[in-house]
Amino acid sequence: MSEERSAEYQVQRAGKLVSDRLAVEEPMQITVDGCPIAVVMRTPGHDEDLVRGFLLTEGVLRSLSLVSRIDLEQKQNHALVFLKDDAEVDYEKQQRNLYSASSCGICGKASIESIRQELPRLESGFAVRKEVLLSLPDKMRETQETFEKTGGLHAAALFTQDGELVVLREDVGRHNAIDKVIGWAAAEEIDFSHLILQVSGRVSFEVMQKSHAVGIPVISAISAPTSLAVDFAQESGQTLIGFLRPPSYNVYSGEVV
Repeated sequence: MSEERSAEYQVQRAGKLVSDRLAVEEPMQITVDGCPIAVVMRTPGHDEDLVRGFLLTEGVLRSLSLVSRIDLEQKQNHALVFLKDDAEVDYEKQQRNLYSASSCGICGKASIESIRQELPRLESGFAVRKEVLLSLPDKMRETQETFEKTGGLHAAALFTQDGELVVLREDVGRHNAIDKVIGWAAAEEIDFSHLILQVSGRVSFEVMQKSHAVGIPVISAISAPTSLAVDFAQESGQTLIGFLRPPSYNVYSGEVV
């Protein structure tokens, strides 16, 4: 499987033929112990992180300790997940229609009831500092290598409470980028309870739910949140910041100190 994240195309620009680099988008089917769970449209690269994060944030698994191995080599654009013998998965509850658009990770959910996960309210007590918050957009942009080439990828990054970059991933789907950073951090056994999730675009309900699934207390975005994202943040005890464009930002839930 190629992990090239951008591809060169010849395009017409002002009557001239020029080269342009575009973000790569390919499908990947995730199968758990022989049961197809989803097809995600993603940018190749860090696929194992994506699968790990997806399994956790979609509530398929509560712990990566239940995973025996993930095979990405057996079949192109397929991720085959093998669980340990004592792992239990409610496939009827988890299985979605086998297509998930790159703009929306919950578009394939079979019912309204399947969208919400039953998770407890966060009580981390962690409040992000203003000076740290204002430093995040520039730190994120400096690390967005493929975006610089294509202008066509979302990014998600995890930062410490002091503003140090833990991990950044890019993807054509914002929810995929989030799954990739969560999947990497979970595999490294990093404590999510004092981390900040910074995203390059808007914040939807799914962004909040994915971050809540692993206990991330602070979510910050360059763009706007949706109404349901704000409602979710207030219910879940998460801090939600939108329109982070230094020196200004909006606090929709929680506080900045």
